[in-house]
Amino acid sequence: MTDETRHAFGPVEARVAACAGTPPLDRISVRNHVVEVEIGAFAQERGLLQRVRFDIVVEVFPIAKPLDDDVDRILSYDRLTEAVSHELAAERINLLETLAERVAQRILLEPQAARVFIRIEKIDRGPYDLGVEIVRARDDAESDAVSPGQHPRIAVVPSHDPAGWMDELRRDAPLILVARDTPSGPHVQDEKAQRQIELLAMGQAAWQLASQDARCFVVGTWTELDWAMKNCQISVWAPARMVLDAVPPPEGDALALSVWLAEALAAVELVVVGGEAPKANVPVRVLVP
Repeated sequence: MTDETRHAFGPVEARVAACAGTPPLDRISVRNHVVEVEIGAFAQERGLLQRVRFDIVVEVFPIAKPLDDDVDRILSYDRLTEAVSHELAAERINLLETLAERVAQRILLEPQAARVFIRIEKIDRGPYDLGVEIVRARDDAESDAVSPGQHPRIAVVPSHDPAGWMDELRRDAPLILVARDTPSGPHVQDEKAQRQIELLAMGQAAWQLASQDARCFVVGTWTELDWAMKNCQISVWAPARMVLDAVPPPEGDALALSVWLAEALAAVELVVVGGEAPKANVPVRVLVP
């Protein structure tokens, strides 16, 4: 543990001694905030609620005007717990590291927040606590922010002959392709197993589509998708992991999932190559192949 992290979570006297001669920023904190959540990368952790404990300390910029005992002039403790709730509700998360990063980035969107210390621990995994601690500053949050120009165009396309319309679709926005035609698979009684089979078939179609053009790369996570958009890469979406981790998981076929993805990413438009226009909260365009 670094000295800064130890001082963040340790007794205030230790921090005062460490900062002697340097005026420290004020800090607010939430300690021992415990929530029950489904989290974890292992199969046995799916469908299981476990307790996770949050300790959050935020350094805040000085208030320029007199406080006047006005709650609207401060960074409220509620904003810290709301950041936790928001990220837990957004999608199912596998790693504590991912959760800590997202909570930190959300807190650093607050105008007063200068730096945040986060400790997250699983407390039901055994006779010991498993955890992660991170420190993030406002400069980190600003450098990682996605620019408005990175809102993508999402295109639902046939699984063959992509070259004819690829260049037109990627002209002014990052392009994400979704294969419309999926191979049929076995049908089973168990609904969860059947959904997995359907999503894996969509993944197969994505690989088939990507194999026809060297510029295309299959992506299956939010991190891969974010990197691809930042680097102007043509992505072909394999939806299984992102769909199953969503809270709640979206239903439907490839077209319905494309609408969900387009709305989640605030896409500049959803293009359907061959087919009818779905209802969506983003612009929709139909192309005739």
